[in-house]
Amino acid sequence: MPETEVAIVGAGAAGLSLAHRLAGCVPGLRTPSVVLVEAPPGPLRPPPRTWCYWAQGPGRFDAAVRAEWRRLRVRPPTGAPVGGDAGPLRYRMIRSEDFERLVLRDLARSPGVRRLEATVEAVEDVPGGAHVHLRDTDGRARVLSARWVFDSRPPGSLPAGRTTLLQHFHGWFVRTARPAFDPATVELMDFRTPQPGHGLSFGYVLPTGPCEALVEYTEFSRDVLTPDCYESAVRHYADEVLGLGAREVLATETGVIPMTDAPVPRQTGASVFRIGAAGGATRPATGYTFAGLQRQTRAVADALRRGRRPVPPAAHSRRSRAMDAVLLRALDSGLVDGPALFTHLFGRVPVPRLLRFLDGATSLLEDLSIGLRTPVGPMLRSAVELPRLPRRPFDLPAPPRPPTPRATPPPAAPDPSAPLPPPTETA
Repeated sequence: MPETEVAIVGAGAAGLSLAHRLAGCVPGLRTPSVVLVEAPPGPLRPPPRTWCYWAQGPGRFDAAVRAEWRRLRVRPPTGAPVGGDAGPLRYRMIRSEDFERLVLRDLARSPGVRRLEATVEAVEDVPGGAHVHLRDTDGRARVLSARWVFDSRPPGSLPAGRTTLLQHFHGWFVRTARPAFDPATVELMDFRTPQPGHGLSFGYVLPTGPCEALVEYTEFSRDVLTPDCYESAVRHYADEVLGLGAREVLATETGVIPMTDAPVPRQTGASVFRIGAAGGATRPATGYTFAGLQRQTRAVADALRRGRRPVPPAAHSRRSRAMDAVLLRALDSGLVDGPALFTHLFGRVPVPRLLRFLDGATSLLEDLSIGLRTPVGPMLRSAVELPRLPRRPFDLPAPPRPPTPRATPPPAAPDPSAPLPPPTETA
């Protein structure tokens, strides 16, 4: 008999989301036993990060939402900004420490979920289940047997794809000496940054008050930068473009998100599956992952509770992935001007419809109408070229080491005793 029905490897957004959905009882449905395997403190644990998504109405993790906005803005290199009201949708920001605190609080109340701190060395498919080979915090090797294993650890390489770009970024959480931000509006893409020779770059601003915001520099390109280059790029954006003046850097974040048309496998064995970014939850053309992994983990949890085979579904439709492949090729080849393309879309398509499009929730006719607002000739040429392009594997770079700004205070640690409101039960 397996030691547990479900083993979840990794305690990032995907692993914690699946564990949270399986915790507690649902009337009329079964409750599987779960072991959540999380890496011990050290390099295998992901650093604090920010997740953003858009949604309508209440959601399961609303208690962890740090801020939300209804207005989005895109700024071209020159000229007036475009964008507008998101209508019934809200653009929401969750900090990973808030999310972890909420989920772990709820898991502590669930007798069906057990947490295990250990390093996973291998996952082996065996008849009737799988073995997770572990090394605990004392250095002892052991094997955890499970009927199903869901692995959310990031892979070291990607499957062969025709186009792979990296969305890489470095950001500052800043506090300014004077009001410098519009708390009601997200600067989604500010193209007033110096554009690289290949790909595109933009600034990104999530204001949490008139004097506080996350200010990031982001690139879509093939290669990451050095730590000093990231720091210089954010400083230039904050000082020369935004003109923030006197400010403190309270914390930083740095990351790399692969954007690829490679098919990402969601199953690696009869009883072993991948979830989250490792299982294709990232939208290839945007890098957004949180909403996709929620769709994925919701479906897996429902299958497990109903006694069905819990194969994670594709987080994005074939049509969405095909359109993303064309866009990635057009950006990578330079056939389209990225800043002009995104500015034109946000200027000509209502924001709610464009957000639904980016989430794969639009109809075929809506997709066609949005496609007609892109450079049709270059996009068609990219679509024609795609089948002839060779597929190549892509080794992911090591995550960039976050540079430490000079003469700034360390980030404030979250207060683990601070109360959270009870989570909602929707979504």
